[in-house]
Amino acid sequence: MTTDNDRSDTFPYPILIAEDSGFLRKVLEGNLREIGYDVVATENGRQALESFSGGHYPIVVTDLVMPEMDGLQLCREIRALPRDHYTYIILLTAQDSKESIIAGLAAGADEYLIKPVESAELTVRLKTARRILELEANLKGSLEEIKRLSMRDPLTGVYNRRYLDDRFPQEVKRAFRYEHRISVILMDIDHFKLVNDTYGHHAGDMVLRACAACIGGCIRENIDWQARYGGEEFVIVLPETDLSGALVAAERLRQQIAALVTTVRGEELKVTASFGVASFTPPDQQEDLEVAEFLLAQADHCLYQAKGEGRNRVRGRQLDVSGSCGDGQAAP
Repeated sequence: MTTDNDRSDTFPYPILIAEDSGFLRKVLEGNLREIGYDVVATENGRQALESFSGGHYPIVVTDLVMPEMDGLQLCREIRALPRDHYTYIILLTAQDSKESIIAGLAAGADEYLIKPVESAELTVRLKTARRILELEANLKGSLEEIKRLSMRDPLTGVYNRRYLDDRFPQEVKRAFRYEHRISVILMDIDHFKLVNDTYGHHAGDMVLRACAACIGGCIRENIDWQARYGGEEFVIVLPETDLSGALVAAERLRQQIAALVTTVRGEELKVTASFGVASFTPPDQQEDLEVAEFLLAQADHCLYQAKGEGRNRVRGRQLDVSGSCGDGQAAP
């Protein structure tokens, strides 16, 4: 007899069962539904694999001996499929022998039950399965959060240099694939050391956060992206943007930064920034991921030029097919 305590809390996915005996399949399906689970029932391993491949079944209950594809082969096939989540497999067997149990576990089963299956024992095994799945989901969530944090600058919350190094070459690869233009802006806060020396590092941190927020408000959401390059430098990547468009974006950002006001101990603090811009239009030829490094180098060269000409200005250049450059500029 099933009690309320035996019933499962809501489980968002059906349990997939594979059992060739029509009578035992109905009994198993009835027991599962009685304790609160939805069920998809199949007659053999082949049918179960087809259902599994087209849906999401975190728990699979399969008979060991079946026609067309037995439980051992089904376990192997499920484990061989690329999945981003774990599948808990319970093997049913009438062969209460050490050899068959070892064979099932070796094939990828997590647990086994001896037929005929008692409802109370099935309930307990399913609770174990769900506990394992919840632990796996929590671990995966924690790893995703660690990965997310590892790609972010802890001070400003924007992407860090590590993320830039990983993603920027992929952006260049995408530009080659679709023959789209791509531009990059390198921004440096002018006289930032003086800010730290005069107002303290806490004030400098406030300025960095304000500048990062300003950049985020000026670029296209889900298209452009920024990363802290190091110290007081930021990189802004502009996919599908030519030099003229990147110069306009940099000039707009230069004006926004110059208008920022950071209040430090009741005193208003304002800064300016210099910008180097480099743009590239992929030719109709094999991709060259060294362009990513070259683009950043040219943006850095333009930034150096902007600083040498008095700071608080934008300088840029276009990379052509041969790798040579044509200068462009936007002045305050």
